[in-house]
Amino acid sequence: MFFQGIRLSLFIGPTVPLPAPPNLIQALDNIEITQTDAGRSGFQLSFKCDRSGLFAAIDYPILKLPLLRPFNRVIVVVTVNAIPHVLMDGIITHQQLSPTSNNSGLLTVTGEDVSVMMDMEEKIVAHPAQPDIAIVPKIIATYAQYGLIPTVIPPASLDVPNPVERVPVQVGTDLEYLEELAERYAYVFYISPGPVPGTNTAYWGPPTRAGIPQRALSVNLGTSTNVNSINIQHKALTPTFVSGLGEDSLTARSLPVKTFSSLRLPLATQSAMLRTAKARTVLPKNTAGLTYAQMLARAQAVTDASMDQVVEATGELDVVRYNGVLKARGLVGLRGVGSTYDGLYYVKNVTHQLRLGEYKQSFTLTREGVGTTTPVVIP
Repeated sequence: MFFQGIRLSLFIGPTVPLPAPPNLIQALDNIEITQTDAGRSGFQLSFKCDRSGLFAAIDYPILKLPLLRPFNRVIVVVTVNAIPHVLMDGIITHQQLSPTSNNSGLLTVTGEDVSVMMDMEEKIVAHPAQPDIAIVPKIIATYAQYGLIPTVIPPASLDVPNPVERVPVQVGTDLEYLEELAERYAYVFYISPGPVPGTNTAYWGPPTRAGIPQRALSVNLGTSTNVNSINIQHKALTPTFVSGLGEDSLTARSLPVKTFSSLRLPLATQSAMLRTAKARTVLPKNTAGLTYAQMLARAQAVTDASMDQVVEATGELDVVRYNGVLKARGLVGLRGVGSTYDGLYYVKNVTHQLRLGEYKQSFTLTREGVGTTTPVVIP
């Protein structure tokens, strides 16, 4: 599928995905891929189909293709200006046929990224004398057949459980447990496809709020404009502090547990924590059996997570005018919307919509307040 300097490549197969045959590419009507930093990313491929041909009286020929069966692996690569971007490496989980009256129809296959295979079996597993930072890569390593490359960021506090006092026990699927461990530190866990087809990065850590920003999103800037539409919200009820008492499991003493601000790298000069006239305050929760350091870490996670989405911008991007591909889970600059909302944002999720002659992206950007931290947003 080619148009305006954009090329699409589709790989599909039961174990090792291979380039899709030409007849399948010709039947491809549209693709939608959603990448997010919370939960699994997903994809949907729609194929035009009809019942013409020698065996059409029996069934739709496309349904006889083994390539589109559930649990086959799908890799989608889009090349923009000679630079390849792996948009999805996932597993087919659902198939839907929509026949029409003229013996044609639409076959839609839906799937999720390879982390869905981490969510197939509930289990009970003990991890004696192992801190969270050791458990996470151990679980990820058991899915090496999907080309997972672990990227695990240690939390600020390291807790090595004494097996005489406490043994961490996983009850549930591997994915549920990885997400549970991440939530304790306001971390995220996700599978990011690439950098080359067949490989994936398994990231467990805080949202990425540092590094080189992607090409800027430009609004109302004449010929530099690359955003079709945008809507920005400032959600004043989101900031949350934690304040109360918790019992330290080591000393059995009640100690104060309190948070004062987010510890994330700032993306705004005026954090909502400092500007708000009244912020929500909640009590420490689920503190039974925790040390004082663990209680403080989990309280801080509540405050950090609450601040991540105080300001949220949603919109649609013209990929041809953007001259690139906006990626989720990183930084991007926004310019042309005024000094209050210009500046750097975290890209929380991105949805790619492709069909012949058209490639659009919708996006959600977030940060903790207003005011830009950079004097100029670099295009």
